[in-house]
Amino acid sequence: QFLDYHVQDYGDGRDIPAEPNTSKLSPYLRFGNLSPRQVWHAAQASKLERPEAAGSIDKFLSEIGWREFCYHLLYHFPTMPDEAFNPKFNFFPWGDDHERLHAWQKGLTGYPIVDAGMRELWQTGFMHNRVRMVVASFLTKHLLLSWRAGEAWFWDCLLDADLASNACSWQWVGGSGADASPYFRIFNPIAQGEKFDKAGGYTRRWVPELAGLPDKYLHKPWEAPEDVLSECGVTLGRTYPHPIVDHKTAREEALSAYATLKSID
Repeated sequence: QFLDYHVQDYGDGRDIPAEPNTSKLSPYLRFGNLSPRQVWHAAQASKLERPEAAGSIDKFLSEIGWREFCYHLLYHFPTMPDEAFNPKFNFFPWGDDHERLHAWQKGLTGYPIVDAGMRELWQTGFMHNRVRMVVASFLTKHLLLSWRAGEAWFWDCLLDADLASNACSWQWVGGSGADASPYFRIFNPIAQGEKFDKAGGYTRRWVPELAGLPDKYLHKPWEAPEDVLSECGVTLGRTYPHPIVDHKTAREEALSAYATLKSID
């Protein structure tokens, strides 16, 4: 079904969580119902039948390649699920705020795209890949909580929980992994929501208490005028939380924390 109906939109559409443009094959790969070789050869055969979709198919295959790279790393570095791949990060000043962690786990951070992803995870055992990166960046770089806490929560909740992909992906986002996301790359959860869920279909589905808000304020409800909030039945701090942290302040604190690693050889 994916190769017949959706793969042609995968290249760009894979980043749009409201659209069905991802394969949803990860649980089947995780448990061995399908092998990556089967997926690889089926996709290559599809390129011959649908050359117009070749670019999107190649992008899909590159993601299969990343999955195999995670297994390669885990084989050669079996401590990766527990220890930072980059040893500098053994000295990173991770926080230990259980209230912040709980708010993130339950989708009550006050940032709609983050909360939508965490609620999708809790209710379905799945989360769209783009949103996985957003929520992971938020935990490690806005809340300064260890990637290990996120890795453990994903392991408990995901239907496709995979030791290699889970560990490698969390370390990538947190900055400690192989080919890691640079420490200064901090996803702006407002901009991510506005760019990848512009029409709000995904956010409104998983955060229904904000469903009535105009698109303009959906991803930053704290900027909506009181009359707009009232008309939409939103009371910040009661029906939906205030932001758990200020984005600008959290970003500056994250950059300062990451800067402490520069002097470590």
